Amino acid sequence: MQGLFKRASVSLFALMLVLPAAVHAQTAKTVPESQMQMQLSFAPLVKQTSGAVVNVYAEKIVQRQSPFAGDPFFEQFFGQQMPNRSEKQSSLGSGVIVEANGTVVTNNHVIEGADDIKVALSDGREFPCKVVLRDDRVDLAVLKIDSKESFPTLPIANSDTVEVGDLVLAIGNPFGVGQTVTSGIVSALARNQVVKNEFGFFIQTDASINPGNSGGALMNMKGELIGINTAIFSRGGGSNGIGFAIPANLVKVFLASADAGVKSFERPYVGASFDAVTSEVAEALGLNKARGALVIKVSDGGPAAKAGLKAGEIVTAVNGISVEHPDALLYRLTTAGLGQSVNLTVIENGREQQLSLALARAPETSPRDQRTIGGHTPFTGAVVENLSPRVADELRMPSESAGVVVSDVKEDSPAARLGFEPKDIIVSINGTEVKSTSELSEIADSDPGLWRVEIERDGQRIRQFFR
Repeated sequence: MQGLFKRASVSLFALMLVLPAAVHAQTAKTVPESQMQMQLSFAPLVKQTSGAVVNVYAEKIVQRQSPFAGDPFFEQFFGQQMPNRSEKQSSLGSGVIVEANGTVVTNNHVIEGADDIKVALSDGREFPCKVVLRDDRVDLAVLKIDSKESFPTLPIANSDTVEVGDLVLAIGNPFGVGQTVTSGIVSALARNQVVKNEFGFFIQTDASINPGNSGGALMNMKGELIGINTAIFSRGGGSNGIGFAIPANLVKVFLASADAGVKSFERPYVGASFDAVTSEVAEALGLNKARGALVIKVSDGGPAAKAGLKAGEIVTAVNGISVEHPDALLYRLTTAGLGQSVNLTVIENGREQQLSLALARAPETSPRDQRTIGGHTPFTGAVVENLSPRVADELRMPSESAGVVVSDVKEDSPAARLGFEPKDIIVSINGTEVKSTSELSEIADSDPGLWRVEIERDGQRIRQFFR
């Protein structure tokens, strides 16, 4: 007991020596010491930047089928074609003016399917605008305000300089109440598995973000855009202090594509598939922690194969920047830009090496030869193409997919009624492997009468019989 008391006494004495200095350091950081410090405010920063944040109003017309459709009694009076109702649906979000000519960046989900889009400035003026570029995978869209005047803009920062703990402001239009500013800090970086899309790399913040904030600005204390607010974690629909923003460096690349006039946003083609590094994999490979992107498969002749990347290796960094998971790897390659080369840090059998990977667009290794199947076949009304990395990327399919794919199905066609869907790969017909759209057309023209069709859908083989 005496020994314990001595140790406690020594600890207490040490604490008494350290405490005054610690208290002084803490009070020096937190307690205002002058009238000027008492008047510190975000107001000047808000006045400087809020004019570049807009409200985005998107409207679309949807057709509602009559509830009496198919009812024999009502069809006796109105005929087989029952009158349908058209209904206007509206969505509300936010956006950021990033170029003085009226170029606005927002979320794709804010304007998806819209027939009419308008933006409202902080001074109350409204302008029509058009969509320049949109992509559901990165959930970004670029709009152009229909006006020749010069607009206030928000400069775009280098989001790689953002650190956990940085002060931030979020500006948007939550719940349609009007432009609102909230403050907080950066809570985390490189968050993935936030929303159900193919791109997961987000800045997390505790600044209040609510429905209507989507597409708005997350900015630093210099008045620069560091992210586009896009999602919240909520069980009740309101802010729980966990919001997510798309990093500004991805916004820059997307904006550059829009300015270049491209019709679709392209990501670099790697020619390899990756998976997360689990704790079991990390232990088996002698890694001190589970991080990086595990190479699962490498396509012959692709950029990864040319760089020397092999299955079983782990990519841990791109240009010296740590890679936490496969989504982070995709983000780093995308923000590096097409036409560039990046340096990959790769671990194999506990040994670290550097590889140079060229970033190019997905190639069309075989002509797509798009055809619409006609005649009297189960495929009538199906639009088919030869698969290549380019076609696979356009259809959001794995890059190593091969064969003949259904890219579209005409409404009310035999193919639609029989259940064919876009992304279906036609593997074989009556036991004959289908390798090209020309082969499929020849088989369809032969009209065998009995059709034994094998398709691949979401990695699963399905066999069907048609007469």
